[in-house]
Amino acid sequence: MQRILRLFLLGFGGSILLGVGGVGGALALENQDAFCATCHTEPEVTFYQRSIQEKKVDLAAYHTAERTRCIDCHSGSGAWGRLIGLQQGAHDLAAFVSGTYRHPAITTNPIGDDTCLQCHPQTLVRPPGASRSGTGHYHYFLPQWQGEDSHAARCVNCHTGHEPGIDRLKFMQQGKVGEKCDECHTALSGKVK
Repeated sequence: MQRILRLFLLGFGGSILLGVGGVGGALALENQDAFCATCHTEPEVTFYQRSIQEKKVDLAAYHTAERTRCIDCHSGSGAWGRLIGLQQGAHDLAAFVSGTYRHPAITTNPIGDDTCLQCHPQTLVRPPGASRSGTGHYHYFLPQWQGEDSHAARCVNCHTGHEPGIDRLKFMQQGKVGEKCDECHTALSGKVK
């Protein structure tokens, strides 16, 4: 009986060590963008290839040059966002190992403003004396618009991560940005003070 108990404890302890080691290994691997691109195939492989080119052609590649990894944006912010990212990663791993993952294996966690504001917290703060129509004024009114309209713009509506653009324009897509400007001005006309 004692031998069975030892074997059980040894097997249980070994399982825990393998599990912890597996989680630790996965956490180390997810910090490597090349690893992400091995499962998340197209279009992510293209995005990864852009990130290692010398000339940065999209916002994600620019962020990579600033030492931001895929997981930094695609896992969500805070403990809850991280937990959701880990849950998706575990699900994706199980699907990959079993051969049942989607082709292409795109990531489905949307990038929220909270993710962007982790690194850019001053974006929504209106400096004293800033003009209501000056450069960047849209950022200051964004929280008001979002408070009044659940479909209001989010950071990624103008600052798209993986669409090629012009670096001096922060890789914004001019056609999309113009549409969002019109939406905001229509929604807030007469309400902005």
